Amino acid sequence: MDIDNMTANGPVGGLGSEHIKDSSTATFMADVVEASTTTPVIVDFWAPWCGPCKQLGPVLEKVVTEASGAVKLVKVDIDENPEIAQQLRVQSIPAVFAFKNGQPVDGFAGALPESQIREFVKKLTGGAAGESPVAEALEAAESMLNEENYDAASGLFKQILQHDPSSTRGLAGLCKTLIALNNLDEAKEVIDNLSEEQKKDPEIKSALSQLDLALSSGDIGDLTELKLLVEADPKNFEARFELAMALYASGDNKGAVDHLLESIAINRAWNDEAARKQLVKLFGAFGQTDPLTIEARKRLSSILFS
Repeated sequence: MDIDNMTANGPVGGLGSEHIKDSSTATFMADVVEASTTTPVIVDFWAPWCGPCKQLGPVLEKVVTEASGAVKLVKVDIDENPEIAQQLRVQSIPAVFAFKNGQPVDGFAGALPESQIREFVKKLTGGAAGESPVAEALEAAESMLNEENYDAASGLFKQILQHDPSSTRGLAGLCKTLIALNNLDEAKEVIDNLSEEQKKDPEIKSALSQLDLALSSGDIGDLTELKLLVEADPKNFEARFELAMALYASGDNKGAVDHLLESIAINRAWNDEAARKQLVKLFGAFGQTDPLTIEARKRLSSILFS
C-alpha cells in the first residue's frame, strides 16, 4: 500500500489551506451560508483563551484538509464576533456547527477525538470525506503484522511514521514488528525516543512488555532439553520457568501461559512469585483484551483463590 500521495510531513492543516479560513460578522453570510449551498461548511466557534479549542482546532483542520475540498472549515473567534455566537445560541466553546444548503444541519460541543470528528465529516459529506489515508495504511500494516508478514509490515509502518511521526499505533506496530524480526536494538531505539506520555498509551505499553520479554528470553536454553527436564521433575521450577519463556519466544503463547500457571499452582511463592509476575508481563504483551489474557486471568484467579 502506498501513501506517498500525502505530503512529506503529513497532512497540511491550518489557515494556509484553501479550504480553511477565518470569518467575521461581516463575512459570515458569504463564507458560510452562501458557500454551503455548493459545499458543506463546518464552523468552529473558538477563543484564544479556550484550552479545549486548542485541542480541537488542529484536528478539525487536519480532517478538513485531508478531505481535499469535499468540505470547508470556517473559524470564528467569539471574542471578536459575539453577534454570530449569540444568533446561533452558542453557550460554551468549542462549539461546532455544520451548514449545508444555507442551513445548520448538525453540530457538537467540546473537543471530540479524531475518530468521532471523522465520522461527523463522513456523515456531513455523505461518505465523500472523513476517511484517513494514514488510518487505512495502519489497518493494512497491522494485518500484515497479524499474518506474520513482518518485512512488509515493517516497511509500511516506517512509511506511515514518515507522514505521521506521532502515531502511537504506528510506533507500537513498528516496535512489535522489529521484535518479531529480532531487531531488538532497533526496537529499543524506537522505545527510547518516546515521550513519557506516549509510553502511557496501551499499545505502546504492550510493545514495551514484548520488548522486555524478548530481551529477557535471549539466553533461554534448548526447548527440547527444557521439556525433558520438566517431565523428569515437575517441581523443577527454574526449568519450567525457562521452558515457558522458550515457548513464548517460539510463538507458543498458550504453552508459555500453561507452564507459568502450573508453576503457580504447585508453588506460588517460588522465587518471590516469579511465575506470577512473569505471567502479568505476558498479559501486558498480549494486550488486556486478548482472549488468551482473559482466559488466563480467570484460571489464575481460580488458582489463587481456591
